[in-house]
Amino acid sequence: MAAQAQQETVVGSVDEAAQDSMGDSVRDREISVEQVHLDRVYRRLEEKIHEAEFLMNDAAQRGQVGTPGALAERDAQVFRAGVHLNRLNNEFEDFLFGRIDLLLGKDGKKGPDGAYTAVEPAEGAVRPDNTADIAETLHIGRIGVLDSEYAPLVIDWRAPAAAPFYRSTPVDPGRVVRRRVIRSKGRRVLGVEDDLMRPELRATLDGGELPVIGDGALMAALGQARSHTMRDIVASIQAEQDLVIRAPAASVTYVEGGPGTGKTAVALHRAAYLLYQDRRRYSGGILIVSPTPLLVAYTEGVLPSLGEEGQVAIRAIGSLVDGAEATQYDSPAVARAKGSYRMLKVLRKAARGALENGADAGRDTTRATQLGFDEPDEAPAPVGTPGRLRVVAFGRRLELEASDLQRVRHNALSGTAPVNLLRPRARKLLLDALWERSGASGRHSDPELAAELRSSFDEDVSTEDSFIAFLDAWWPELTPQAVLRAMADERRLGRWARRILNPGEVRKVARSLKRDGLSVHDIAMLDELQAILGAPARPRKRRELDPLDQLSGLEELMPVREETQRERAERLAQERTEYAHVIVDEAQDLTPMQWRMVGRRGRHATWTVVGDPAQSSWSDPDEAAEARDEALGTRPRRRFQLTVNYRNPAEIAELAARVLALAMPGAESPSAVRSTGVVPRFTAARGSLAPTVRAEAERLLERVDGTVGVVVAMNRREEARRWLAGLGDRVVALGSLEAKGLEYDATVVVSPAEIADESPAGLRVLYVALTRATQQLTVVSGERDEPDGHGVPDLLRD
Repeated sequence: MAAQAQQETVVGSVDEAAQDSMGDSVRDREISVEQVHLDRVYRRLEEKIHEAEFLMNDAAQRGQVGTPGALAERDAQVFRAGVHLNRLNNEFEDFLFGRIDLLLGKDGKKGPDGAYTAVEPAEGAVRPDNTADIAETLHIGRIGVLDSEYAPLVIDWRAPAAAPFYRSTPVDPGRVVRRRVIRSKGRRVLGVEDDLMRPELRATLDGGELPVIGDGALMAALGQARSHTMRDIVASIQAEQDLVIRAPAASVTYVEGGPGTGKTAVALHRAAYLLYQDRRRYSGGILIVSPTPLLVAYTEGVLPSLGEEGQVAIRAIGSLVDGAEATQYDSPAVARAKGSYRMLKVLRKAARGALENGADAGRDTTRATQLGFDEPDEAPAPVGTPGRLRVVAFGRRLELEASDLQRVRHNALSGTAPVNLLRPRARKLLLDALWERSGASGRHSDPELAAELRSSFDEDVSTEDSFIAFLDAWWPELTPQAVLRAMADERRLGRWARRILNPGEVRKVARSLKRDGLSVHDIAMLDELQAILGAPARPRKRRELDPLDQLSGLEELMPVREETQRERAERLAQERTEYAHVIVDEAQDLTPMQWRMVGRRGRHATWTVVGDPAQSSWSDPDEAAEARDEALGTRPRRRFQLTVNYRNPAEIAELAARVLALAMPGAESPSAVRSTGVVPRFTAARGSLAPTVRAEAERLLERVDGTVGVVVAMNRREEARRWLAGLGDRVVALGSLEAKGLEYDATVVVSPAEIADESPAGLRVLYVALTRATQQLTVVSGERDEPDGHGVPDLLRD
C-alpha cells in the first residue's frame, strides 16, 4: 500500500481543525459522487430486469404454437432468461466495489466491455511539470453493466480492463493514478477508501485536483469482523493473488502459500474467472475439492456472490463418492494404513478374494444402512458359495467339482478387465469346461456341424435355471460396499494383506470397518474399489409414460417428448464424474489414495492445485507427492508463491513461526502486513481444562465483534463442545484437523502438546491451529504442556 493512501489530500494551507473539517466535507462529497453513479447503475439494472421479464413472457407465448421446434426454442429461451433474471435480482451487499482513475492510454482500442485496453500511458499523458489529466474512469463490480448507448457503467471484475484495479502498485502503476474501494450496503454508499498509485503526480479530474480519501483499502478490509461463512475478496485482491486468479488455465497451476495468504479465496475466485473467460470450454464443470465439510460450508456462499452459480461443484474429500458420506474420523495409525499406496495392493487382492467367499454375494440391508449408503438394497450379504456345478445336457448330467471350478476361476481372473466385467469370461470358461466334460467335441469332423452343435449346447445350458442360479452365486456382481464389508473380517483381511500390512494394522483397520459410518479414507477406498470392480452395463430405463400416451391414436399423432436443454444440463450435472477443471484446496493434506480418487475426476481436465507443505497433516509427504504427480500426469506445471500473510497480525505470526521452525526447519513464514500491538495470551489450567477454556472463550467474546474458535486435539472435540455449551453461536469448538482453511476473529488453542502428539505430523497441525486468528490468540496449557510461570507451554518458549 502506498503511504500516501493513508492521508487525505486537500487544497490550501489551513490549521488542523479546519483541515479535519475540510477532510470531512471532501469525504462526504466523494461519497455523494459514488452514490450518484450507483443510483444510475441500479436504474439500469431495473431496466435489464424488465427486459428479462419481457423475454420470459415472450418465450411463454411461443409454446402456444405447438410444434416441437417452437417448444424447444421456448424452453431454451426461458432457461436463458431465467438465469439472467436470477443473476440481476441478486443484489449483493457491495455490488459496485471499486473504481480506477486512469491516464490517457498508449493504445486507443476499445475492448468488448467498452473500456480502453491500453495498459501503459500514452506519450505526453504526463506533462513535464508532473501534472496530468484523468482521461478515463472505470467502476468495477460483480457483473458488467452497459448503459443504453453501450458505454460501460460497471466493468466485470474478471474482465481484462479490471485487472489494473488489482495489479497496479506504486512501483508499477501503469495508467492508474488513483484506486478506490467503495463500501456499500444495498443501494447506499457507506464510504470510500483510496490508494494513490502515482503520489508524485498532480492529477486533475473535471478541472479540480484529484482527492484521496481514507486509510487504505486493504487495511480497512482486514479489520472487518469474521462470520462463520467466508466473504469474497474481490474488493481487496492484491497483485500476487491476481496473477494467480488470471493465470492461463492450460496444464497445471500450482500455488503455494503459508497461512493467511488467501489460497482458498484465490482458488474460488479463479473458478469464477475461468468461467467468465471461456464458458464453453468449462461447460463440463469445475470441481473444487476441500479437505473438510466445515471448509465447504465456510466457502460455498462465495461463488454465487461472484456472479457464478451452477457450473461449479464444491465437494469435501469425504463427499466425492455418490451415495456415501464421511461421518467418522480414523485414528492416525489407521489413517496412515488406509491412505497409503500399500492399501491399493490390499484392495486389489480383496476384490478378487471376495469372489472366493460367498459371504459377499447375498444382501444385508441393515449393515448397508448403518454404513450410510443411499441404496442399501444393492449391498450383498451372506450366502454360501456353491462348490459343485450340475447341469443336464444331451440327456446326461454333467458336473464340475470344486477343483474344476477353482481352475476356471483362476483362469478367468487372469484377465486384466475389472472383476465385474470378467463375469462373461467366467461364464464362457464354465461352458467350455462343461462342453469338454460332455465329450461332444469330437462327434463331428465337419466344422460347421461342430459349431452348430456347440452353439446349441451353450444355449441349452446357459438358459437352465440351475446354471443361472449357480453363476449368480458363484460369480456375484460385487459392489465396493460389499468388498469393504468383507475386509472388516480380520481373518480375511489378514490373508489379503499378508506382507503388506503388519498384524497390528490389520487388526485396527478391520475394527474400524466394523463401526457405523465411514471415514474420509473409507470413501477413497470405495472409489478405488469401484474402479477395480467396474460396473456392468445396465439396460436403459424406459421413459416413464405420460398419461396421455395411454390414449389410443395419440402415439401416431404426437411426437415423443425429448428432454429439454435445461433438463439435459441438469441430468449431466448429476451424472458428472469427470470435470473440465479441478481445483484442489489444501492439497498438502491429500493421501495417495485420495489423490487417485481426485485424479479420476480430472483425467482430461486442467488443474489448479493450492497448498502449503508446512501445513500438511499427512505423515509421508513424499509418497503423497508421487501420487499427486501421477494424478496430474505429464501436464506442464506453472508455479506461484504467495508470500504475504493478510490474516494474522505480526504478533501471532511470530509465535506461529516458532512452531514452524520445529516442524520444518528452514521453512519461511509469510510476512504479516499489519501489527495490532496485542500479543498472544498464555494461561495454564489448574486441574480440569474445562473452566479455564470456558473463561477464556467468554473473555474473547467480550473483546471481538465476530467469531471465536476453540481448537482442541481431535479426541477432545465432543468434550470441548460441552465446555462451551450456552455461549452462543459466535463461539465454536473444533478439532485440530477441522480447523484447516478456517479463520476467526479470536482463537483459543488448547494444550499444544496434545495436538503435537496426535500424529507424526502433529507439529504441522499445531502450526495450522495457531494461525487461525485475525485479531487475538489465547493458548491454554495443560499438564502435558509443562508451562512456565507465565503459562507459556514448553513448545512455544523461545
